[in-house]
Amino acid sequence: MAVQLDEVDIKLLTALQADADRTNVELARMAGLSPAATLHRVRALKESGVIRIIRAELDPGAAGFPLQLYVFATLGRHDPRATRIFEDQIRALPQIVAADNVAGEMDYLLSVVARMSRNCRRC
Repeated sequence: MAVQLDEVDIKLLTALQADADRTNVELARMAGLSPAATLHRVRALKESGVIRIIRAELDPGAAGFPLQLYVFATLGRHDPRATRIFEDQIRALPQIVAADNVAGEMDYLLSVVARMSRNCRRC
């Protein structure tokens, strides 16, 4: 069941999506709440599952991975075991930064980063 969000929750979520590194005091100022009330709201959003994870968004180029690719993948079999094996394999590859299950002819859209080859004459 969906959580009921009010205007303050939406302000907090919007601010955290833009920059998850904001301090509680900054969030409180933006939402017009006290720091204690803000902390309570953010904790409630986490506990309800609305906020699943707070993470850093990396710049692949600055980290030495200037190539960004989108790759479609299609599974040979469509059963829970095959899906679990595929997802376990892609989780093990740090170059795959996102994998979305999609509808249609393809099963997954992968976002992949890579370094340029030193042997590449056009790079």
